[in-house]
Amino acid sequence: MGTEKANEGAPVQLQGEIFRLPLPSSEKPSEIFSNIVHQAQYNPHFLPLKFDQEQAFYATALSVRDQLIKRWNETYFHFHKNDPKQTYYLSMEYLQGRALTNAIGNLEIQGAYADALTKLGYEIEDIADQEKDAALGNGGLGRLASCFLDSIATLNLPAWGYGLRYRYGLFRQRISKEGQEELAEDWLEKFSPWEVVRHDVVYSVRFFGHVEISSTGSRKWVDGEIIQALAYDVPIPGYKTKNTISLRLWDAKARAEDFNLFEFNAGHYESASQLHIKAQQICAVLYPGDTTENGKLLRLKQQFFLCSASLQDIIARFKERRDGKGTYQWTEFPSKVSVQLNDTHPTLAIPELMRLLMDDEGLGWDQAWDVTSRTVSYTNHTVLPEALEKWSQAIIWKLLPRHMEIIEEIDKRFKDMIRATHCDMETKIPVMQILDESNPEKPIVHMANLCVVSSHTVNGVAQLHSDILKTELFVDYASIWPGKFQNKTNGITPRRWLRFCNPELSSIITKWLKSDAWITNLDLLSGLRQFADNVELHAEWSSAKMASKRRLAQYIFHKTGVSVDQNSLFDIQIKRIHEYKRQLLNILGAIYRYKKLKEMSTEERQKATPRTIMFGGKAFATYTNAKRVVKLVNDVGSVVNNDSDINDYLKIVFVPNYNVSVAEILIPGSELSQHISTAGMEASGTSNMKFALNGCLIIGTLDGANVEIREEIGEDNFFLFGAKADNVPRLRKERENGLFKPDARFEEAKHFIRSGAFGSYDYGPLLDSLEGNCGYGRGDYFLVGHDFPSYMDAQDQVDEAYKDQKRWLKMSILSTAGCGKFSSDRTIAQYAKEIWGINPCPVP
Repeated sequence: MGTEKANEGAPVQLQGEIFRLPLPSSEKPSEIFSNIVHQAQYNPHFLPLKFDQEQAFYATALSVRDQLIKRWNETYFHFHKNDPKQTYYLSMEYLQGRALTNAIGNLEIQGAYADALTKLGYEIEDIADQEKDAALGNGGLGRLASCFLDSIATLNLPAWGYGLRYRYGLFRQRISKEGQEELAEDWLEKFSPWEVVRHDVVYSVRFFGHVEISSTGSRKWVDGEIIQALAYDVPIPGYKTKNTISLRLWDAKARAEDFNLFEFNAGHYESASQLHIKAQQICAVLYPGDTTENGKLLRLKQQFFLCSASLQDIIARFKERRDGKGTYQWTEFPSKVSVQLNDTHPTLAIPELMRLLMDDEGLGWDQAWDVTSRTVSYTNHTVLPEALEKWSQAIIWKLLPRHMEIIEEIDKRFKDMIRATHCDMETKIPVMQILDESNPEKPIVHMANLCVVSSHTVNGVAQLHSDILKTELFVDYASIWPGKFQNKTNGITPRRWLRFCNPELSSIITKWLKSDAWITNLDLLSGLRQFADNVELHAEWSSAKMASKRRLAQYIFHKTGVSVDQNSLFDIQIKRIHEYKRQLLNILGAIYRYKKLKEMSTEERQKATPRTIMFGGKAFATYTNAKRVVKLVNDVGSVVNNDSDINDYLKIVFVPNYNVSVAEILIPGSELSQHISTAGMEASGTSNMKFALNGCLIIGTLDGANVEIREEIGEDNFFLFGAKADNVPRLRKERENGLFKPDARFEEAKHFIRSGAFGSYDYGPLLDSLEGNCGYGRGDYFLVGHDFPSYMDAQDQVDEAYKDQKRWLKMSILSTAGCGKFSSDRTIAQYAKEIWGINPCPVP
């Protein structure tokens, strides 16, 4: 697949190659069997005379990739011929998960591949387990991007994704007695069978250098370092459609001419290959540590590398398609191209598009700004202060001098516009400006402000979050441009997150709805409501849940050595470890539960609801308090799980190295899921949607998408606790004034930790964050103490509800039935219509 021109008819000759567009039939088990054997025999990655499970996976994956590439090429040619407006989704991360099961599921060839592998002596489940998750993301941001690509392909929309090809990912998490350890991910140790290296798609990306001004006043960025961006394409298939789109990942490499052979032969190996080493650093890891100047430079390099390579590619495709229809006009660009920024990481796409249009294409400022501001749209994903990126002006001047000039001019013109047309808001300029020079020694660039000023649309990702953007975070911008702000509540793909990961429950849903149309029209799940009291459905629902719980229990024992009671309540919190997500609240509640169980008599314990509490998630390597939480969870688990007095009533498990494939085991087996962030701090969350879709009940705050989930599934089917978002500022102020009186249970749990009951590790600094009266990181900024009493009361309600299995099963069914709104198909259809302005372009 490339940027070649397609002629009508088949076969089609393109620059010396023949692409036969009609899809050959190769979905019979016998043909698939032969293709897998062919891959094993002739692929240079395999050793002769060896065909173990790992090689069987690679041969199978390559066979599936052949199927994808046929559809992929046809999709590209179809888009080229019809020339629709196309969206390009820029994201620093994608959390894809395993591709084999998803691909054969979307292509509806699971059975054929299962039969073929059986003939080879393997079970398809065992072969699928050989695949390593692509280490291209970390959390909800990356998983959302991957769900979106699945929906884009399924809805036949003309769009691509752009990202970076990280060799070692964020990190592989290992849990030891010391807590979390970070190791390099090895997902590319052998090779990825899904990616296609594109040696014909290479762009030069410049760093450093200076701006040269010609005699006519035109400006040109020159000198510095040149790194090449090499494309790797990953095909993304839609469900029950021929449309297969591309996730284009960029890898960095140095030019051959930058290898100094003279220096190398003189024994100066490092200086000879200095630029090659620097190139390798760019795509080495996701989110490199940024506590040092070098770390900050590398992060900014990554962001610009993604933006520059992607925009050069987008412009090249625009020119190539327009050349086929006569001379292209830049005024047409926004009617043919939409660029979506997934959070602030790709913000540099704005000044880079301006630079390319002005310096390379010769447009004036006004025309370039018109094109850029009608092309780019921005999704905000957070209201957390530390996540709203701010870059030192000095570091941008150093790395990207031309872009800093452009940002300065955007800021100047924006402030001039405020003074000229909104003079009553001139006093708001200090909080709205892009360049903040309130500290002259360390002036900064507000990337979110740059996005808001430069984008035609800004959207939040849940109704509460979008309201906060308009009434708090970006309130002044919203008063100037009220039509610029939209809500697009996030969603998840029902293919991966129900149909494929929970086949037992999926079959039951299809049986009772008498159709599998719900897989692409999730609103149809509402039809389950009429059966919520049906005894037969209850029995089938319970059986499916128990099958998933057995799988999960086996996985936990295999990974941790902890044996859990399959009849206990499976209670799960899996997400990035962060203080605002409040895993600390969860473990404090578990500690209090453990202490009370210890104090009970044998007869009293027998009345308790047995519970297995599971945690999963990674703490950033430099986030000390988050790593302390991981350590605490594991220390508490070590004590609780080895206490014979309460062994039948409570287990606490930390599932290591949480990723998509782990989630696909945890979520179907879950019965209670904790989404307990401080109200107003979680933009949306999507794991809550995945759990609810699989019939798992939620205990949570009125935060992010929890608000809408509770509305859709019914208030009686949601265990609510905690402060509301609009009360949080007042509660923090009361805390500062010394008015907070802690609950006795909260104090008891903290004291139990300080007593040394869970080991000699000093948890003082972690507990200190819950004490005092003020300060971020002190004074219980995240309101753990305030919400603890209502949290424990809600947990008591959970215990009572679980004892009544008839009631619990009804609530579970109603949870699934109410999840129709939370399909990413719905979200993407809204983006396409209301932001991107693109229409379906199905391959016939």
